[in-house]
Amino acid sequence: MEKKNIDWSSIGFGYMPTDYRYVSNFKDGKWDEGTLSTDPNIVLNECAGVLQYSQSVFEGLKAYTTEDGHIVTFRPDLNAERIAASAARLEMPVFPKERFIDAVEQVVKANDAWVPPYGSGATLYLRPYMFGSNAVIGVKPADEYQFRILTTPVGPYFKGGAKPITIRVSDFDRAAPCGTGNIKAGLNYAMSLHAIVDAHKQGFDENMYLDPKTRTKVEETGGANFIFVTKDGKVVTPKSDSILPSITRRSLIYVAKEYLGLEAEEREIYFDEVKDFAECGLCGTAAVISPVGKINDHGKEICFPSGMEKMGPVIQKLYDTLTGIQMGRIEAPKGWIHVIE
Repeated sequence: MEKKNIDWSSIGFGYMPTDYRYVSNFKDGKWDEGTLSTDPNIVLNECAGVLQYSQSVFEGLKAYTTEDGHIVTFRPDLNAERIAASAARLEMPVFPKERFIDAVEQVVKANDAWVPPYGSGATLYLRPYMFGSNAVIGVKPADEYQFRILTTPVGPYFKGGAKPITIRVSDFDRAAPCGTGNIKAGLNYAMSLHAIVDAHKQGFDENMYLDPKTRTKVEETGGANFIFVTKDGKVVTPKSDSILPSITRRSLIYVAKEYLGLEAEEREIYFDEVKDFAECGLCGTAAVISPVGKINDHGKEICFPSGMEKMGPVIQKLYDTLTGIQMGRIEAPKGWIHVIE
């Protein structure tokens, strides 16, 4: 199919409706067959469970055009597993893994004219999500749900190269101990909105959240996991029961060990250690890795040796290797690249 007439390099990271979205409804204890729809609008009862008690979970992944011309997605099986875990935690029905992957395939194929060409820096972003759809006035789980996948083309996250950002240590908590911080629920992100707006007003790009129980250990930001590099080149990422199990982070740890021959581990990281690291980055689906040059701890600055001009050398290698795998320039581990067409 001929591609849409879009200046792919000029679009930002925002919503642009495409031709089709996937929709499936859960009612009377089972999911229907699902369908592709051309209607981007959702009509809900005023008392819908999602509106009253925030029963909603979501995912994020991308479809790419690889160097050899295939349209692919990156590890969608892990997105299927994570949204299942998220749904179960909020007492929502699980959308089966095999059906999730099939829905991804259907919606990408239907919108293949919206998948940006290789080399443009742009991708087709997929947002699978699920919510309670029937009227619920008492505090209880909904009885009916809707699972959907929308798609939107997004431009390169970094226009003109990835410049290190400045973040601050937040006085707010992202999640409660034993709460929902380890699932991708909409309510977690609502919790972070005031903190990020305030950070931007204060001149910072993001927040660093510490563990909510002791406020001594590094957790994550509002929408990404941390990745650090020690001065002797070891890659470390925070381990916690209240942070999201990032697919990008897990992939980067594997790349560090198996492709770059680096030591890498996931462990508790105390904030007192951060000043001794050589590099810092935020990892997630949108940007893969955003380099961090400086952390402000209530007026006291931690400046990483990698500086404010470009990614540090180890994070740059991690970024180049993982994006090379995603785009087909580097051979991928078995099962990582799911070919759509």
